[in-house]
Amino acid sequence: MRIAVVGPVAQSIPPARSGSVETVTALLTDGLVAGGHDVTLFATGSSTTSAKLHTTFASGYHEDTSLWPWELCELLNLTAAVERADDFDIIHYQAEYAPISLAFTRLSPTPVVVTLHHAPTPPEVALWSRYSEAPFVAISETQEKLLTGLNVVGTIHHAVDTATFVPRPQPDDYLVFLGRFTEGKGVLQAVEVARRTGLRLVLAAATNEYYRDVVEPMVDGTDVVYAGEVDVAEKVTLLGGARALLYPVQSSEPFGLVLPEAMACGTPVAALRRGAAAEIVDEGVTGGLFDSLDALVDGLRQVLALDRGTVRSRAVERFGPDRMVDSHVQAYMRVTAERRDPEHLSTVQAGLGSKP
Repeated sequence: MRIAVVGPVAQSIPPARSGSVETVTALLTDGLVAGGHDVTLFATGSSTTSAKLHTTFASGYHEDTSLWPWELCELLNLTAAVERADDFDIIHYQAEYAPISLAFTRLSPTPVVVTLHHAPTPPEVALWSRYSEAPFVAISETQEKLLTGLNVVGTIHHAVDTATFVPRPQPDDYLVFLGRFTEGKGVLQAVEVARRTGLRLVLAAATNEYYRDVVEPMVDGTDVVYAGEVDVAEKVTLLGGARALLYPVQSSEPFGLVLPEAMACGTPVAALRRGAAAEIVDEGVTGGLFDSLDALVDGLRQVLALDRGTVRSRAVERFGPDRMVDSHVQAYMRVTAERRDPEHLSTVQAGLGSKP
C-alpha cells in the first residue's frame, strides 16, 4: 500500500527522550516499510526514518518556540499530506492532542484514519460525532468504549521495540516510577508504596512545576532518588535494573507504554486496576493488578517473585512490533475497501446534507 503517516511536529520522530506518540509512530512507520509498503512520514526535518520523509518544519515547536501556535503547526503538517492525497491509498494521522483530521473527512479523496492518544471526554466525542463516518483506530478497549457512536475500525495495542528493550537476568535492588509528574500518574502513591515496603525508589521524568512543588521535597537522594529525564538507552538500563515498575495511576489511562517497555526488559509491573492496565498486564504472569494502594503494598512481594524470563517472553508475544504493524494494515485495507463501496459513498453524501 501507499501510506502517509502524519506524526506530531512537537519534536523529532523518534524522540530524543520522552514522547510516547512519537515513539509509537516511529515503530509503526519503520515496520510498515519493512513489510514492503511505500510509506511517507510527515514529520520534522530532525526525524530519522526508513520511510520517505516529508518535512514541513526543520525542527519541532517544543524546540523552536517561534513556531506558535502549536495547533497551526500540526494543521499545516497534516494539510501537507492531504494536499498529496492522490499519492496515497491511506493517510494515517497520529493526533497529538485532538483529531483535527476530522475536518478533511469529506474533502480528501483518500481516507484519513486517526489514532487518538488520550482518553476523550464525552463533550469531545459529541463534537467529533459530527463526522461519525471518520475512521478511528483505538489504542485499547478502554479507549474504544469512550468512542461510542464513532467509527472505530480497529482496536490495536501499542508495541515496543523488543530488540531494544532487552532483559537483565539479575536486577538491582530498587523500584522504578517512570512517567510524567502529574497527580493522575500517581507518583506520590509510588513514593508511599516504596516507603511502606522499605524499598528504594527511582523516579524518572522531565521536571515540571508539579515536580518542583510537590515531588521534589520527598526526594532525599537515598531512599527516593531522582534520575532525571532519560533517553532510550538510559530507560532500558533503568527499567531492566528495577525489581518492579510501580504504576499506581489515579486516573483512567487509555494505554501506558511504559508497562510493556518494562515487561520487555523482564521487569514485572505492580499497577492499580485502572484504565487499560488490566488489558496490558497478565495478572500473576507479567505483574499484579490491585484495587487499592493497601492491596498493592501487601501484594508487592508476590510481584517481585515473578519469573523475569516469563515476563519477557509474554511481552514479546503480546507487544512485538509485527503484531501492531499487521493489525494496522488490516485496518487500512478495511477502510479503503469501504471507501470503494458505493453504499459508503452514499452515506458520506447524505452526511454532507445532514451534518450541522
